[in-house]
Formats: sequence, structure tokens, C-alpha cells
Amino acid sequence: MVYIVRNNQDYGPYDENTLLSYVNNGQILLHDKAKSVSTNEVNTVYYFLHRAGLKPKVSHGGDLIAQLRKIGTELIIPKNSFINKQWLSEKRLLTLAIVGLSPSMLMVIPMWNFGVFYAIALYFSCIWGLFFYYLFKTPQVSIKNTISIFFLTQLFVFVAWDVLGIPRINPFYRLIDLSFPLNLFGYTLGVGLMEELAKAIPLFVIYRKTKEPLLPQTLVYYGLMSGIAFGVFEGVQYQMEVNTQLDYTGAFFMNIARLTSLPFLHAIWCGIAGYFIAFANLYPKYRISLYFLAIAIPAIIHGLYDTFCGSSLGMLIALPITFIGVIMLMTYLKQSVNYQSKLRN
Repeated sequence: MVYIVRNNQDYGPYDENTLLSYVNNGQILLHDKAKSVSTNEVNTVYYFLHRAGLKPKVSHGGDLIAQLRKIGTELIIPKNSFINKQWLSEKRLLTLAIVGLSPSMLMVIPMWNFGVFYAIALYFSCIWGLFFYYLFKTPQVSIKNTISIFFLTQLFVFVAWDVLGIPRINPFYRLIDLSFPLNLFGYTLGVGLMEELAKAIPLFVIYRKTKEPLLPQTLVYYGLMSGIAFGVFEGVQYQMEVNTQLDYTGAFFMNIARLTSLPFLHAIWCGIAGYFIAFANLYPKYRISLYFLAIAIPAIIHGLYDTFCGSSLGMLIALPITFIGVIMLMTYLKQSVNYQSKLRN
């Protein structure tokens, strides 16, 4: 005698022959959980039937045509759902469809080189954006602000970098082609400082225009979006310039890296900036030091990474540095309450 266990509730008990008849009729499944009355042993229905020497044979509900007729056309082709647009309520599946089918749509659109690179970069950035939205959004997060930050950051960086050439006024850029340790100063006080400052500017604008104090996690989220936007700009720029000088294998790998991991790094670093900018506005008494940390910490991590990432041996140093950045952001968010308590006193 055995019990059938479904949803933590016992049904029965049934002897093995009764159990066999239910299985053959399709009322009980061979993989249903079952429990012996005498020993409390738990296993599948199939196990207990096999132990009793019984061979189940589930009966068919007619031939193929009869079964299809029984299932009905509505379950196979749900035309009423299409007509009533019920599928529009499945936001998760629609999102998956857009993410999965977008590259296929791009294949039928004729585009020049820049358009192709930008479309692919935009595709990967949208995936990161959805991921960050799911993990970091707060009630204060606005889709409108998210989209504005994403595109306006790219526009701002394009004008500042490619049109005005603002980074060239930073003398530390001249050190990046020198040997270590001088290139460390170039990558930190030149590349790192300028890029992290550029990514942080939209966060200052957002806070300037907000009508309520923003939670640290809210500005971390916007920082992640600003970082992703910068990653799109930089990724396309590298596709058009640096990657064209590489061989096929190198260019293929760098395409993937420039459009996936590196935008993620830019996002994490700018997320750290967002964290400290939020605290600077929540506790203005300490704003000088907090604004300094908002730019200095990401710039240092950025500079260290750029210094060592140029070689295979250097990547053994650069990769742990990237993990340190991620861990720091996670720790900051986890200790927000402690941080607030300290600044409040």
C-alpha cells in the first residue's frame, strides 16, 4: 500500500493493482511521488509498481487524428488570443522576443559600417540595460530619465571627444604611451579622470533637476546607464578605428569584448560614482569629500585597469582589479545604512 504525495499532501492509500489501473488511465503519473504505508519509504510510482512486478501500459486516447481533434484548434492556434491581443499582457515574453529577434531584424536593413556597429552596440547595451533595470530599479527610477541619460550621454561624449577634442587639453594623456609607471599616471589622471568625469555629468544634471532626494541605489542605477552609454560610444569608436588594424581572430574577439565586458566595466565604475554623488546630496556637509571620491575611486580603478590590460601577462593584474570594482559597488550598496548612520552623526 502506498500514498500518492502531491503538493505535500497525501492521497490514498492505494494497493499496487489499484495504482496500476490509475496509471494506465492517465490519472496518476509514473513520476508522481509515492510513499510506502509500512516503511515510509519515498520514491516514484514507477519504482513501487516495478518492485511489485507490475508493468504499466498507459492507454492512448485514440489515434493521432482523434487526439488532435480532442485537443482542439484553439489550444494549437489560439486565434482568439491574437484577436483580443491578450499576448500584449505577457511583458516578459515580449521582452524576450524583442531581445532574441532584434539581430534578425537588423539583417534585412541595409546599413553602412557605422550603422552596423552602432546597432550591434545598441543591442548589447539594451540587454545590459534590462539586466540592470531588473536588479537595481527603485520606485524613483524613471524610464524617461533612463532613456534620456542613455542617448544624451552618447551625444555629449561625441561632441566633447570627437568635435571639441576636450580630452586633448589634459596633459596627462601624453603619458599613456610611455613605460610603466609613467603610463599609470596617464591612464589615471588622463583617461580615467576625463572619462569618469564625463560619465558622471549626467548624474549631476539628474540630481539638479530632481524634486526629491534620491536614494543611493537610484543614482547607482542611473550611473550604470550612463556607463553603458559611454561603453556604446567607445565600442563603436574602437570598431571604426582600432579593430580594423587587427587580424580576423583578434578583431572578432575584441568586437565581443568591446560590446559586452567593457561596457559593463564602464557601468560599474559610473555606478560607484552615482553612489557617492547621492550621498553628497543627502549629506551636503561632506559634499567636497564625497564628490572627490565619486570621481577619484572610479578613475583610479579605471586607470589601473587600462595600464595593465594591454598584454596577456598584464591581464592577470587587470582582471582582479575589475572584480575589486564590482565587489566595492556591491559592498557600498550593502552598507548604505551604516554609511548614512556615520554621516548623520
